[in-house]
Amino acid sequence: MKEVNIKIEGKEWEEALDKAFKEAVKKANIPGFRKGKAPKDVFIKKYGKESLFFDAADICLNDAYQKMISENEDLKIVAQPQVNLKSIDENGCEFSFSLTLYPEVKLGKYTKLGVKKESVEVTDEEVNKAIDEMRNRYAENVVKEGTIENGNIAIIDFDGYKDGVAFEGGKAENYSLEIGSNTFIPGFEEQLIGLKAGDEKDIEVTFPEDYHAEELKGKKAVFKIKVHEVKEVKIPEIDKEFFEDLGMDGINDLDSLKAQVKENIKTHKETHAEEHFVNELIDKAIENMEVEVPHAMIHEEIDRMLRQYEENLKMQGITLEQFFKFTNSDEAALKDQMHPEAEKRVKERLLLEAIKEKENITITDAEAQAEAEDLAVKYNMKKDEFLKLFGGIEMVKYDKEMRKTIEFLKDNN
Repeated sequence: MKEVNIKIEGKEWEEALDKAFKEAVKKANIPGFRKGKAPKDVFIKKYGKESLFFDAADICLNDAYQKMISENEDLKIVAQPQVNLKSIDENGCEFSFSLTLYPEVKLGKYTKLGVKKESVEVTDEEVNKAIDEMRNRYAENVVKEGTIENGNIAIIDFDGYKDGVAFEGGKAENYSLEIGSNTFIPGFEEQLIGLKAGDEKDIEVTFPEDYHAEELKGKKAVFKIKVHEVKEVKIPEIDKEFFEDLGMDGINDLDSLKAQVKENIKTHKETHAEEHFVNELIDKAIENMEVEVPHAMIHEEIDRMLRQYEENLKMQGITLEQFFKFTNSDEAALKDQMHPEAEKRVKERLLLEAIKEKENITITDAEAQAEAEDLAVKYNMKKDEFLKLFGGIEMVKYDKEMRKTIEFLKDNN
């Protein structure tokens, strides 16, 4: 941390007081003068010069900030400075800026860490399971002749009574119930087994002791049931029609499907193994590093994470306020939850930046421009549009330097 004091005085202070007067006089009620027309000496006689001090200080704040930045260009400030008004009077004001500076990083061992990358294998069982899941996604519910069995879907009307009186929420028409899903009161679904379309039956059940409706806890009830339709889940056969539904290029038989599924699983596993490998490398290097992470850096990272979280919620049609309501939490609780991850991210960034500097890992302007062009094509954007969204060519360069530093860690493990 570093504290920097900036004084505003003399002509600069007088000009700020004059600007503050011109704004204040517009709202002043002074007998004999229209609003905004009273002379400065009359205004000061009525309200006092000190009434302008704080407005003048606000006017000076931006200039003081710029002055502080220009006088401390050699400092690497890593968070938004905190500012306090230290003193103020007719001669001027003084601001105190509390600066969070880039921390000292003492690298420990970061090469030859002995981290082993997980080997990847794909079993026939995993391939068959994935194909079964694909078939289930294309399953259809078809009308069935005959009685209800476990796993079937029954389309029913039901009307519930407790002590012969209908209760709230106990009635529905054309309700689709999967038998065996255990979504209804215990014993309800089992008593439908054996019925067929057109059948009616009275089912007696007992509500659980922990049921949400107080008046029904542990109580017996009777449901009058009418079955309209019975459906069964039809899982498609592995045939020509199934391959046509999949619409996968070059996949027209079971062998080619298995080969493709195996490759997909392998790619997914390799990506996961690579991420785990890199994370373990970085974690070990962080363990060997000494650094005192400024709280301000962690808090700024938390704010970034919070904004990203809010954007992700918006894509799901949920606002942050709705999320807090659903989860019975608030912003402070969410920030507390994010704190460990934010601290880890900051430490990771400090580690990679320190290694980059020590190993002199650089990216040329030409390499950064080529990277920006490639990424713009990848995201189907014009280069200028991409750079504006990404944060400029310096961010492209920084991102590529960090990735190059990670490659250095991997190559020197």
